[in-house]
Amino acid sequence: MLAPTLLLLLGLTVTELWAQPYPIPPTCYSKVLTMGREITQTAAQIKTDHDTYRCTAHLPDLYIDIHNACVMSTMISYLSLLSDLRERRCAYTRKVQNLEAVIRQLYIIMSQKCHGDLVFIRDNCDALQ
Repeated sequence: MLAPTLLLLLGLTVTELWAQPYPIPPTCYSKVLTMGREITQTAAQIKTDHDTYRCTAHLPDLYIDIHNACVMSTMISYLSLLSDLRERRCAYTRKVQNLEAVIRQLYIIMSQKCHGDLVFIRDNCDALQ
């Protein structure tokens, strides 16, 4: 009597475990797309933030379009502009340092990890300005 009950309970728990939807891990493309959107938003925020707007006002607007072949050179140019902020006080704020780190991370992911997964549809550098 106890054995059939245990088998039934075991069968129900195994069935419940298999029936649960497991989260699908993000693909390289979806990860890069999400990071690009976050970087675009963060770059716009540091230009209007109270702590950083004085020394980042001269920076160009950053738009990360992962479908544009010029995005790699745009990220490198923006990183060099951020590193030039070292002379100014706001370069040491957490927001600016985080933006710089995330841009570097996206560049590495796009150039090394996802190189074969990404397809550049456009080659228009003016569209990123």
